[in-house]
Amino acid sequence: MTYRVYVTPDAFAEIKNMPGNMRQRIKRAVDDLSNNPFPPGSKQLEWQELEFKLCRLQIEKWRVIYLVNETELTVDVLGVRKRPPYDYGDLDALLSDLE
Repeated sequence: MTYRVYVTPDAFAEIKNMPGNMRQRIKRAVDDLSNNPFPPGSKQLEWQELEFKLCRLQIEKWRVIYLVNETELTVDVLGVRKRPPYDYGDLDALLSDLE
């Protein structure tokens, strides 16, 4: 099964402004989500009542936040954040941008 991967404009801008080496790793990881939306290093996040799976992919200190819709076979990349200091406090804002 192949998933369609969509990157929000904000997430695209975040990836574009990353350091070169990490930018390439994040781009490859996002591209690979089309074949496997739950790769090693990913984790499903529990967040309110969602009809889709909210996940994060850890790549060193960076987190790729994305939604998986298994019905439509889509992956929506919502953001890329560095941890620390990122604590998932903006998930409501990221999710509201999809509506």
